[in-house]
Amino acid sequence: MSKYDIIVLGSGPGGYVTAIRASQLGFKTAVIEKESLGGVCLNWGCIPTKALLKSAQVFEYLKHANDYGLVVKDYDKDFDAVVNRSRNVAEGMSKGVQFLMKKNKIDVINGFGKLKPGKKVDVDGKEYSADHIIVATGARSRELPNLPQDGEKVIGYRQAMTLKKQPKKMIVVGSGAIGVEFAYFYNAMGTEVTIVEYLPNIVPVEDIDVSKQLEKSFKKSGIKIMTSAEVTHVDTSGDGVKATVKTKKGEEVLEADIVLSAVGIKTNIEGIGLEDVGIAVDRDKILVNDYYQTNIPGYYAIGDVTPGQALAHVASAEGILCVEKIAGQHVEALDYGNIPGCTYASPEIASVGLTEKQAKDKGLDIKVGKFPFSASGKASAAGTKDGFVKVIFDAKYGEWLGCHMIGAGVTDMIAEAVLGRKLETTGHEVLKAVHPHPTMSEAVMEAVADAYDEVIHL
Repeated sequence: MSKYDIIVLGSGPGGYVTAIRASQLGFKTAVIEKESLGGVCLNWGCIPTKALLKSAQVFEYLKHANDYGLVVKDYDKDFDAVVNRSRNVAEGMSKGVQFLMKKNKIDVINGFGKLKPGKKVDVDGKEYSADHIIVATGARSRELPNLPQDGEKVIGYRQAMTLKKQPKKMIVVGSGAIGVEFAYFYNAMGTEVTIVEYLPNIVPVEDIDVSKQLEKSFKKSGIKIMTSAEVTHVDTSGDGVKATVKTKKGEEVLEADIVLSAVGIKTNIEGIGLEDVGIAVDRDKILVNDYYQTNIPGYYAIGDVTPGQALAHVASAEGILCVEKIAGQHVEALDYGNIPGCTYASPEIASVGLTEKQAKDKGLDIKVGKFPFSASGKASAAGTKDGFVKVIFDAKYGEWLGCHMIGAGVTDMIAEAVLGRKLETTGHEVLKAVHPHPTMSEAVMEAVADAYDEVIHL
């Protein structure tokens, strides 16, 4: 039996980052992976979807070349080539993780790992042991009882990334990050897209102003949106799909080539031996403390399988914190109130902290500032004037309670707010930090200035 200090079950952005940090700390480490290194994020999620979205963005630039004083007379798309480029990007990233495993002297064990009592893992009949075993098995597309996925006409995100033929019509059920990103991609490529959202607003976890702006931008680009609506039945017996949608006005039948189910995720905890070891679970989440220890000593869990936000950067942060605690370092529990969320449609969305409604519901006296990109010189020059930056501050103490952005490149801007909040900066300190001109990031300073009635460019 092979013996390790740490075994990590799963090699996504939680698992492989955890393994690398463990190796850096001097632990003899192994990773168990049943598919490709990098997990869903690198192979089927974060990275290849961004490649698809970039192709869609470039295609849109070609469509609007005249807006930039350019004449492009002949252009077209090759859907297969777009998909292949995305897969090549994913393959390259997975190879990059392979290199990192070798560089950090981490053993990669291919196969399906199942936890055993006594700090052991069975991988397809072969047993391994470790002082510490960390579960990082991630999640998959969740299926609704009334929307079963057949992988052909009713699909999840994996199939949406590798379709052999571009559909003429698509229904996207759910308008979280996955739903709106694919809605944008397929619409930009020429598919007729309808979004069906159960709640009253699309991207429902976002600040209401962001939701309204995205709906406005999407409708302008031709995406149809149905909110407070539910798909109650799908008929796949014909050539396409007929989806029965229940709305406040009654039932409506939509016809499409494909229905994409983007209604959230389901954790991968079945069959991995949790019951055999006695690890406590609440519904489909493994229960852990602030340092990701389960109720059974020597067993840990991080990432999507735990109750925190199901985001790649959260999984990475949790894994690093977990192994640093194992190593005896002094670590602080992760602040889940300062985790940024990003959606990479066009316009992009990025947010951190409280929404305006959440702040008011807490009974806080707040200052709210907002700066539209229509007033930004850089946005005007780039032709990307849709969107804004919105900030929320505590009126009494100046604490930066929340920041919400929608527009071009905002996923690269949100880190300013995350760092500022981490360092407990105040609105006045943000104002006195000179921002470069002309940049999109100036909108953060201007939004703060608006909150304190000092805005210059509005």
